[in-house]
Amino acid sequence: MPRLSVVGVGLLLTVVAEIVLFVLVAHWLGVGVTILLVLATSLLGAWIVRTAGLRAWRRLRAAGMAGRPPGPEVSRGLLGLLSGLLLVLPGFLTDVVGLALLAPPVQQVAGRGVQRFAERRMSSAAAGDLFGPRRVRVRRGEAYHPTPDAPPPPDGAPIEGEIIDR
Repeated sequence: MPRLSVVGVGLLLTVVAEIVLFVLVAHWLGVGVTILLVLATSLLGAWIVRTAGLRAWRRLRAAGMAGRPPGPEVSRGLLGLLSGLLLVLPGFLTDVVGLALLAPPVQQVAGRGVQRFAERRMSSAAAGDLFGPRRVRVRRGEAYHPTPDAPPPPDGAPIEGEIIDR
């Protein structure tokens, strides 16, 4: 299935779920209280977008002045803005996700995801400049020493070498 249709179907299902949840909450709490809840979370989201943007800009400048890689600050700033935008959208599912992104443990996990996503889409040098030195996994074991007449290494066998970042 092409990506565009998967995204379209996901958005359509989200809209349908939001409408169903809105009707259920309105039936349970009343229409007036439900509308006030949606307005309150939208205002909270707008406030978070404003404050998260300013906070992200300050942290980005501080990282640059201190000589630290700005990538983690950019990731945190993007997550703060995403959280606020999800709260601005009318609906309770997006509000739950937006509020969850405000929790530090969720931010750490999502921040690592943003970093991995960005690193996969840029050169190793650019990723190093943005996020700092990369961490690699090293397995201990008997190293494979290639010779001109040797067969290729078995799958998963460690090979001797060094990491060169260009």
